[in-house]
Amino acid sequence: MRAGLLRRRTDWDATSVTLGRVKALLLENVHPEAVRLLEDAGLEVTTRQSAMDDAELAAALPGVALLGIRSKTRLTAAVLAAAPDLVAIGAFCIGTDQIDLTAASAHGIAVFNAPYSNTRSVVELAMAEIIALTRRLTEKDRAMHAGQWDKSAEGAHEVRGRTLGIVGYGNIGAQLSVVAEALGMRVVFYDTADRLALGNARRCISLDELLEVSDVVTLHVDGRPSNSSLFGEKEFSRMRPGALFLNLCRGFVIDHEALRRHLQSGHLAGAAVDVFLAEPRSAGEPFESVLRGLPNVILTPHIGGSTEEAQSDIGGFVGAKLADFISVGSTSLSVNLPEVALPPATGTHRLAHLHQNVPGVLAEINSVLAAHHVNVEAQLLGTRGDLGYALTDIGIDYPDEVVSRLRAMDPTVRLRVLS
Repeated sequence: MRAGLLRRRTDWDATSVTLGRVKALLLENVHPEAVRLLEDAGLEVTTRQSAMDDAELAAALPGVALLGIRSKTRLTAAVLAAAPDLVAIGAFCIGTDQIDLTAASAHGIAVFNAPYSNTRSVVELAMAEIIALTRRLTEKDRAMHAGQWDKSAEGAHEVRGRTLGIVGYGNIGAQLSVVAEALGMRVVFYDTADRLALGNARRCISLDELLEVSDVVTLHVDGRPSNSSLFGEKEFSRMRPGALFLNLCRGFVIDHEALRRHLQSGHLAGAAVDVFLAEPRSAGEPFESVLRGLPNVILTPHIGGSTEEAQSDIGGFVGAKLADFISVGSTSLSVNLPEVALPPATGTHRLAHLHQNVPGVLAEINSVLAAHHVNVEAQLLGTRGDLGYALTDIGIDYPDEVVSRLRAMDPTVRLRVLS
């Protein structure tokens, strides 16, 4: 993101606007814990059960300071440009690829997510599906419901002693590694980043090496564009005959048609898929997939992190980050802005100044304050790429011209005054 792309936004001050008028909009059935935290912070919270498309967002976002979404809402550059009052976005999930982070940064909009809160839930679903497919539980269940009694052990195995290949050894992949090993599985993994192997897990030098030795292959990569079509005809062909395949990360990382062919041919013994190229925005919309109807496939509606425990944790984590940002300007663990946090202070106002990361900005801020005899009680600056972020605590008595001059500085992207 070039500095020239950064844009000054229209701002509001917590000193001149009561917090009760600051609005938050939470979409996609965000957990009530987030609602509670934001309301306790004094915000006016509106919730919606489903996602919104571009037109709905353009109509809903004016006047909204905080927006909470999950994975189905797409926040494009055009949508963000039409949201002049938006100061922060909470992604109540792991990924943020549904948000144009470059555009958010250019508009001075902080983005927060929950990188760890649903890790255990995804791991448990993956492990449950590995066991179900290895034991052919779905086929046995379907036969029993059809009135067929089949006690045959043919094709059913223990997971103990089998090799699990994990593609993507981040938070989820690493924890799955530990759980799988505790159940007696051998674990190999492949990651383009330099990751520390946990337990007895072994790193593979290439994806091909992993595919050649794994009885089960599971994907846990992030949503960066380079992972698009990561797994296709070539990769499925390299998998061992009779192997199992799982995808619980992103729908666009695999070729679903190729997976269907390898399942129908019998080359792969089964698969479990939780994420899809096109997903319904709400429960009432139909679901379509080329994998529907295959007897050896477990299909789940993007529920990897959908446990009550995970959703409560996510609601609390992201909700607290949004509340802290709106009240004290903290950007700790922000996805896109410099991470800066000052402890709350009494008897002061806080200037939260987001600016282009160019030399001399802090000196210019302090020059304005000194020229108006404003005392600085505390100050902290952080930078990240093209952005700088300074929190400055000052006495509550200062002329309005101070704020006007700080907003008028050429590098200013956004200035908020917090009480």
